[in-house]
Amino acid sequence: MRRMAEEIQPYTEQSSWISSWLPSWCPTSPSQLKVAEEKMLKTVKRPYSRQHVRISNGNYLWTLAFSTQLHPCSPTSPQLSPGTPLVLLHGFGGGVALWAQNLDPLSSCRPVYALDLLGFGRSSRPLFSTDPEAAEEQFVTALEEWREKVGLEEMVLLGHNLGGYLSAAYTLKYPNRVKHLLLVEPWGFPARPENPNHHSIPMWIRAIGAVMSPFNPLAGLRLAGPLGPTLVQTIRSDFKQKYSSVFDDNTVSDYIYHLNAQTPSGETAFRNMTIPYGWAKRPMLERIGQVRADIPISFIYGSRSSIDSNSGHGVRTIRPDVQIMVIRGAGHYVFADQPEDFNQAVLQILTGTGRENKDEGTKQ
Repeated sequence: MRRMAEEIQPYTEQSSWISSWLPSWCPTSPSQLKVAEEKMLKTVKRPYSRQHVRISNGNYLWTLAFSTQLHPCSPTSPQLSPGTPLVLLHGFGGGVALWAQNLDPLSSCRPVYALDLLGFGRSSRPLFSTDPEAAEEQFVTALEEWREKVGLEEMVLLGHNLGGYLSAAYTLKYPNRVKHLLLVEPWGFPARPENPNHHSIPMWIRAIGAVMSPFNPLAGLRLAGPLGPTLVQTIRSDFKQKYSSVFDDNTVSDYIYHLNAQTPSGETAFRNMTIPYGWAKRPMLERIGQVRADIPISFIYGSRSSIDSNSGHGVRTIRPDVQIMVIRGAGHYVFADQPEDFNQAVLQILTGTGRENKDEGTKQ
C-alpha cells in the first residue's frame, strides 16, 4: 500500500558563492518539491509505495514502486517474462511525477518502478565529476546500486531523453540485468554534425543556450528568483496542455519549477557531458552496437518532435531487429502528449504484439 518513507534531509554541496544565496533567493525548498510531487501523483489510482533507496556515499534515489497481483497480460514475448519489472527513467530536468498519466496503465500487468535519477528530483544531489565519462559512470553505478538494494534480478529499462542515454549506458555495462531496452526520444545518440541545423533545435533552447552557455542549462531559472515560477509558466506553457486532462491549474509548472530550482547537481553533470546546444561528448551511436545481441532494443518517437528517428534507424543498420514506433501527434514528451497511445505502444512492445510503423506519421 501507499506509504510515506522516512524523510531524509537532502545533501547540499556549497560549491560556490552563488549556491549559498540561491536557496533564499528562489521560492523553493525540498518540502515544497514534495508537496508539488504529491499534487501531481493524486491522479494515480493504483496503490504504490515510495521511499528513498539508500546507496553508497550517503546518497539515495527517490523511488515509486508498483506491484501487481493481477494476472499478467498475454501474449508475451518469448524473451520477456510477464513479471519482469519495468523501470522508468525520466529525462533531463524531469522527475517521477511526470509519468502521472502512465503509471496506472503500465503497472496493470507487471511491477513498475519510477525513480528520480541521481542529482535530480527528490534524489540526493552530490557533486559529479567534471569528466564526462566519469559523470556517466556515476549515474550508471547509482542505478546498479539501486537495483541491488531493491532486489531486482532483471528488468526492462525504459528511458526518456537523458534517461534513454543512461539506460543504454547501463545496458552496455550490465547486460545480464536488462531484458529489454526501450528508448523514448533518447538524448545523446548522434555525434554533433560539422554544420548542425539549429532550426531543428527548439527556439527556447537556442535562446537560453546563446546567453547561458558558460553556465548550467537552467541557471537562468534560479537567477530569476521569485520570478522563476512565472518564467516556467511562460516558457513551458505547453506542459499545461500536455496534462490538461488531469490538471486545469499550474500543478505541472509548479512541479517543474521545484524540480529545477533546487541546488544543481545532475544538471551540472549533464552540462559536463555535452557540447554546445546539447550534443553529447560521448555519442551513444558510437557504442550501442556493443549491446548484447539477445537484448531487444525498441525506440519510441513523437511524430512532431524536434528529435527525428534517424538515430533509431542508425541503430537498425547495426541491429536489423530493432523496433521503431512513432506516435502520431506527439512531440518530444511523447508520454505526456499522447499518453494513451504511448501506454498502448509500450504494452504492445512488452507483450510482443507491437508492430513497427511503416509510415512515421502514424501509430499502428
